Amino acid sequence: MKFLMLIAVLQVSASRADSVDPVKEAEFAKRYLTHFYGFEDDRSPMAKTKTKTNRNFLEEKIQEMQEFFGLEATGQLDTPTLRIMHTPRCGMPDVQHLRTVPWRSRWTKRHLTYRIFNYTPDMKREDVDYIFQKAFQVWSDVTTLKFRKIYKGQADIMILFAYGAHGDYSSFDGRGGTLAHAFYPGPGIQGDAHFDEAETWTKSYQGTNLFLVAVHELGHSLGLQHSNNPQSIMYPTYRYLDPNAFRLSTDDIRNIQYLYGAPVRNLPSANPGTPLSTVCHQSLSFDAVTTVGDKIFFFKDRFLWWKLPGSSATNVTSISSMWPSIPSGIQAAYEIEGRNQLFLFKDDKYWLITDLVPQPHYPRSIYSLGFPESVKKIDAAVFDPFRLKVYFFVDKQYWRYDVKQYLMDPAYPKLISSQFPGVMPNVDAVFYYKSHYYFFQGIYQLEYDPFLHHVTKKLKSTSWLGC
Repeated sequence: MKFLMLIAVLQVSASRADSVDPVKEAEFAKRYLTHFYGFEDDRSPMAKTKTKTNRNFLEEKIQEMQEFFGLEATGQLDTPTLRIMHTPRCGMPDVQHLRTVPWRSRWTKRHLTYRIFNYTPDMKREDVDYIFQKAFQVWSDVTTLKFRKIYKGQADIMILFAYGAHGDYSSFDGRGGTLAHAFYPGPGIQGDAHFDEAETWTKSYQGTNLFLVAVHELGHSLGLQHSNNPQSIMYPTYRYLDPNAFRLSTDDIRNIQYLYGAPVRNLPSANPGTPLSTVCHQSLSFDAVTTVGDKIFFFKDRFLWWKLPGSSATNVTSISSMWPSIPSGIQAAYEIEGRNQLFLFKDDKYWLITDLVPQPHYPRSIYSLGFPESVKKIDAAVFDPFRLKVYFFVDKQYWRYDVKQYLMDPAYPKLISSQFPGVMPNVDAVFYYKSHYYFFQGIYQLEYDPFLHHVTKKLKSTSWLGC
């Protein structure tokens, strides 16, 4: 019955355009809604059940599509609706389900590889290489992600040009229609991007611009879904933009940074009122300090500074820009360098960040590490790479944690003064660097030699930042 109603609507349109075949257009519309909006036709057992409970299912799917594209939600296949349906577009659905894309699907590592498995004959190989390099750069410029091209073997993101059926149960449909599709992050085919070889791929306004489609599909490869914002590169339908003037929309940047965080930017020379000038011109204590790879990270309230020892540059961002899911006011931090793991603590919870990417299933309770319920927060923490122990400082005491056994060592806590003579209670922050501990207490820091068991220097807390 619904199919006949669909044809009736199309016959009205056909009276205005003799070239429209109502039956074919109705079939096309049903295929479109099935693929992109989860419509199930009357031949599906599930659809039959839905028909009994909701006889307007097809009309609702048309309305859903119309609302997504900002059309009048008539529930009918009017001319504007059919025009959108016939516009070349990405092959990924506009309506996602948890079974097709997990919530916040993303890569759990920061460095990704890609490989161009084959090349389109429409373009020079060097042009294709350059276009994909620039497309990846669009996303790396606004995130912590880094991409590296490989030439053999399996990459995280495999790029393929193919005709029709190409082995992934999502066949291409010839020129026009579906231009490309990609898979959300994960192992195997997940993360890969496929491009329809039936299109004429170009680097200009003629044919289909490969750069624009590549940026869109790689957005899917990184975990982004379709956007209903026409200014977003993740809008489903294709439109030409000058690649030389291309910029990601604010929505695109916000959505990708929600998954991976923002890059740490170099701060310009200090101006009055900037966080750096505040650090250098005021007596400042830090909430937490830790090494991260070859850098040192300093946490204070909502800010995060990082410094490469020996470099004159000081860099700053907000914690929320770096990691949107991590709260401000981090109270303790340490890195297990060999594992590229960073642990952040606030109150009675902690977070794990690997390769600068926050891991799922966090935060967790500090009591899972073996702390008694009397401990409400961690003042400071540091990892000793020689002993493979983590020292946790709380008020006048410290605990020692074995990272191999995942257990607190027995006979702890102990007094800080008993193991670290010269270090007063209430440690604000501590980190390990070149065989020394650096204890931060108020506006000063103490350099401590753990082998000689005494303080070797007293410095300003901001000395690492070139103040």
